[in-house]
Amino acid sequence: MTDHVQVTVLPDGRLDAKNAAAYLGLSVKTLAMKRCTGEGPRFVKRGRIFYFKRDLDSWVDEGKG
Repeated sequence: MTDHVQVTVLPDGRLDAKNAAAYLGLSVKTLAMKRCTGEGPRFVKRGRIFYFKRDLDSWVDEGKG
């Protein structure tokens, strides 16, 4: 069974942490912990934390997600 979630992707392909976590099927806290330990997907910090969709997809494709 597959659940569908709605996420907001900005025009340049960025997602904020909340939407990135939903996209990956993780809690925001779990994604934050993975970010702190270096186990999570690549991210950028521009005042806030953002993830690019292509980086999230690569992280999952590599079997890390």
